Amino acid sequence: MPVKRMLITIYAQNHLRQDWRVDLCGNEFQRFLAGLEKELLGFDIRLDSSRNDDICIDVNSYADLLNAVRVSSPSDGFANKCVGHIIGKSQNLNLYEDIRRAVNRVAFAPETVPPDDHNRKVCHNCGCGC
Repeated sequence: MPVKRMLITIYAQNHLRQDWRVDLCGNEFQRFLAGLEKELLGFDIRLDSSRNDDICIDVNSYADLLNAVRVSSPSDGFANKCVGHIIGKSQNLNLYEDIRRAVNRVAFAPETVPPDDHNRKVCHNCGCGC
């Protein structure tokens, strides 16, 4: 069985409000990613992560923060979908939990992710078209 490859990309962020600041560079985030990678390896899913500082998201709300985190899964036809598009409304406003939900949805139920032209608005300034 071929290994499924997924990628989490973190965009640069310009925080207009400090209350939505979440450390996506430090040790806590790295431990979170390592744990998520370990969980997925048991299902032959390889998770990588990267930063893209060429694109900067203005963060004025939690939805903007979700837009700054992207999930790609080429084998499922997903290139760079923002977490907000994948999960819709956040249940607990916990970014790590929401990233885990998005990754698991794409990994195990990609058919439940609405298409790009789906009639709903979850993004503010990311330009992904959702």
